[in-house]
Amino acid sequence: MSHPGTLILIMAIAVLAPLLAYGSSRWIPVPLVIFEIVLGIVIGPDVLGWARHDRVIDVLSNLGLAMLIFLAGYEIDFAAVRGAVLNRSIAAWVISLAAGLGIAFALTGGETTKSFVIGTALTSTALGTVLPILRDSGGLRGRFGTVVLAFGAVGEFGPVIAVALLLGGRRPGVATVVLVAFAAVTAAGAWWALRPRPPWFSRLVAQTLDSSSQFAVRYVMLLLASMLGLARAFGLDILLGAFAAGVITRLILHAAAPEHSAQVLSRVEAMGFGFLVPLFFIVTGIDFDLDALLHGGRSLVLLPAFLLLFLLVRGLPLYLLAPPDLTRRDSAALLLYGSTCLPLVVAITTIGLTDRSIASGEAAALVGAAMLSVLIFPLLALRIRSGHGERAERPSGLVESAESW
Repeated sequence: MSHPGTLILIMAIAVLAPLLAYGSSRWIPVPLVIFEIVLGIVIGPDVLGWARHDRVIDVLSNLGLAMLIFLAGYEIDFAAVRGAVLNRSIAAWVISLAAGLGIAFALTGGETTKSFVIGTALTSTALGTVLPILRDSGGLRGRFGTVVLAFGAVGEFGPVIAVALLLGGRRPGVATVVLVAFAAVTAAGAWWALRPRPPWFSRLVAQTLDSSSQFAVRYVMLLLASMLGLARAFGLDILLGAFAAGVITRLILHAAAPEHSAQVLSRVEAMGFGFLVPLFFIVTGIDFDLDALLHGGRSLVLLPAFLLLFLLVRGLPLYLLAPPDLTRRDSAALLLYGSTCLPLVVAITTIGLTDRSIASGEAAALVGAAMLSVLIFPLLALRIRSGHGERAERPSGLVESAESW
């Protein structure tokens, strides 16, 4: 099917997926992204063979990935995760990275780039998936919510940095210098973002929110495009540029137009979650090598192995370094929430497939395990905490808010 027909098919799935998620929520809450990827697999070459994307679809999919990581950067409030909890979360992620790389080197027989892909993928946390579940169950209130935010934020930020250092095709020393230079430019941008904006800026944001000019949204898109271009100029992956753009955008909007920041974000999210992000996940499903997973033998065995490794590599350090004032139930729930992943696993395996450092069967096993983590781990965490004061009912808002990631 040509790209116009494939694009129509993709958007039909983007409409069908929320309907299926809403229907399934009566029995079990299934994150929307699962339906998007699974339906993408169904229309892909390994099942019905209806959809095959070309350059146009590829460009839109890459924009969807950039928007996804941008929104991840925006949602992290670094001011809320500082202090001792932040130090523990950083230490836990560093341990996860060391363990992930060590296990990956053992699994691959010392293949460096493949080990970097697998090891980095094992260290991520899908904070965007966890947040709606916590919010709807009341888990964000109090100490436990603060701890999950801190550990989850580092679980999103750390892998992005690791990708820039380990998967950029440079020697680690050179990559570090480039990353420091990019960080310096980004820090300058953050400093500029925190400077007081002139009064007309806030007025223009307010006056154009409901007009065709949409100044604030265009301004945000300019920041995103600029940071993507800057990352490319430094030879870094777009993940880092998109993430930095999200952080800077949050600083600007909360400093210059705090009363309108939520409205601006809702318009950007409408563009992202209404079009670009689902397109990325559906294309991920189309590219998913189901045949290699089901008939590769080793790939099928790797799927449950990766699921277990998410718990051991990412979750166990969180449990061990959880603040001492958390109960054992809360620490166990933190382990499960922290081991929930998918978006960054998809992004990292996409990089690995693009540079041919990872086989399609291995990528399918990683993504399949990440999908299972989204389905299983948050529900287990809710069940564990339901006996500890957290509401036990299913999170009714999951369908509406968990396009996320």
